[in-house]
Amino acid sequence: MHFLSDDLEEYLANNSQKEPQLLQELTRETHLKVIQPRMLTGHFQGRVLSLLSKLIRPKYILEIGTYTGYSALCLAEGLQVDGELHTIDVNAELYDMQRTYFDKSDYGTKIHQHVGDALDIVPQLDITFDLIFIDAEKKQYDNYLETVLPKTKSGSVILSDNVLWSGKVVEPLDKKDKTTKVLLDYNKKLSEHPLLDTVLLPIRDGLTLSRVK
Repeated sequence: MHFLSDDLEEYLANNSQKEPQLLQELTRETHLKVIQPRMLTGHFQGRVLSLLSKLIRPKYILEIGTYTGYSALCLAEGLQVDGELHTIDVNAELYDMQRTYFDKSDYGTKIHQHVGDALDIVPQLDITFDLIFIDAEKKQYDNYLETVLPKTKSGSVILSDNVLWSGKVVEPLDKKDKTTKVLLDYNKKLSEHPLLDTVLLPIRDGLTLSRVK
């Protein structure tokens, strides 16, 4: 489902901050070498993530779902001088590509890569995070949320991506479609969670902002 016309999406991008050259290069390489390049965050949403991070000024960022590293680089733009970004992905094959672009950026020494299941890795991180971005296996979103909440404090922000799931969340539910059912339950949980203030934004495929009370 396209929420906006291609012309409007192009207008949004053209009237937002320009995409940094390094991220343009990463986009090209992702489309050339990696399967499912549509998973890439992209120019407009990337600038949204960058601006949110700059407004929050986090010292510690957690990202679940690195892919080729585009969103991590956007989020890192708002890090404090002595800040750290920890990003987790199950796909070890993308590690070197991620590292190449991280090291080309101004944030290479601040970005720490982890390979494996976030549900195993996050509990081992002795860090309280100011900003968390969830963009990995959709069927695990509820488990990710429960795993990261103990790593937050009042004022921490949790971002959840792809929560509109190509518009399937407002279509008749196919009983065989487990992913959409999980996201429907997850969106409802976020909106009603007693520890969170939440707003769901129709940015790209849906981006939810939740603030820990």
